[in-house]
Amino acid sequence: MKTYVIVLNWNGKSDTLNCLQSLTSVSTPHQTVVVDNGSTDGSQVAIAEKFPHVHLIETKENLGYAEGNNRGIRYALENGADYIFILNNDTRVSSDIIESFLKRDVPIQGGKALLMDEPTKIDHLGGNWDKEKGEFNLVAEFEPSSNWDTPVTLDYVCGVALFVKAEVFKKIGLFDPRFFLFWEEADWCLRAKRAGYDSQSCPEALLFHKRSASFTGGKPHTTYFWWRNRLLWIEKNCSEKEKKNLKAMISKSTLKTLKSLCIKSALLPFSSNRNKRRERLRVSKAQLIGVIHYYSRRFGNCPSSLVKTK
Repeated sequence: MKTYVIVLNWNGKSDTLNCLQSLTSVSTPHQTVVVDNGSTDGSQVAIAEKFPHVHLIETKENLGYAEGNNRGIRYALENGADYIFILNNDTRVSSDIIESFLKRDVPIQGGKALLMDEPTKIDHLGGNWDKEKGEFNLVAEFEPSSNWDTPVTLDYVCGVALFVKAEVFKKIGLFDPRFFLFWEEADWCLRAKRAGYDSQSCPEALLFHKRSASFTGGKPHTTYFWWRNRLLWIEKNCSEKEKKNLKAMISKSTLKTLKSLCIKSALLPFSSNRNKRRERLRVSKAQLIGVIHYYSRRFGNCPSSLVKTK
C-alpha cells in the first residue's frame, strides 16, 4: 500500500523543516511530497539540502491551500497512491500517526490536532453545518483532548491533517481552487458525503498544530476569506430556499457593517486609541471587500493590503 504525505509550503521555511523532521520518525513507510507555493524565503534550497528524499514540487506562484494541495494530490495519484495524507506545514506529528489512520480503515479521516502551545487542548476536529446561522459549528475547539477519545462523524474534518483513500479523490475530484484558503475542505467533504463517503475523526492520530500560521495579515486576512468563501460554499451546497434566506441575512449584516464603518471612520480622528480603532476598521473593510469580491466573481488570492500588518 502506497501512502503519500503532502505538505504545502509558502514562506514557512522554519515550520516546514520542523514538520519534515517529525515525519522522519513516522514508522509506516510513506513518500513525502512538498509543494512550494512560490516561496521567497529560501525554503526550496533548505528543503532540498536537508531532506533530499522528499519530492519537491515548485509552483512558482502562490496557488493557495486548495490548488497548491491539488498539485501534490495529482502527483500522488499519477504515481499509484493508495492513501493521501494532506498535512499542514505548521505541525509536528506522532510517530504512529499513519498507522493509526490505517487501523481504522475509514475513507476520510481527520487527525486529532493539539495546540502547539497548549498540548492538552484540541485545535478543533472539524465542523457541522448550521443552516440557521449559515456557518459551521466547530467541534471540540479548545476542549481537553481527553474528552474526545472516541471517533465522531462530522460534516467535515479539519484540513490540518486530512487522511484520504485515493479512491475518493478519483471519484469526486480535488479541491475547488476558487476557495484558495478557507472552506475548501468543508466543500470537498460535503461532496464526498454526497458520494457515500463520511468524514470521521481519528482520536489516535495525534499531532501538534501552530494555529493560523497561514494568515499573515491577522484578522483582516481571515475575515476576507471567511466572508467571501462562506458565500461561495452556500452557493454550491445549499438549497434554493436556504440560499435565499442566508444571502438575505448576510446582506443585512453587510449593510450594518457598512453603516458602522462610515460612522467609525468619521470618528477616528477623535479616538483616544487610534491604532486599535484603525485595526477594527480594517476588519470591517475586509468583510465588505470579501462580499463584494464574491458577487463580482473575484476568487483566488486576497488583496495584498490584507496581508500587510499595520
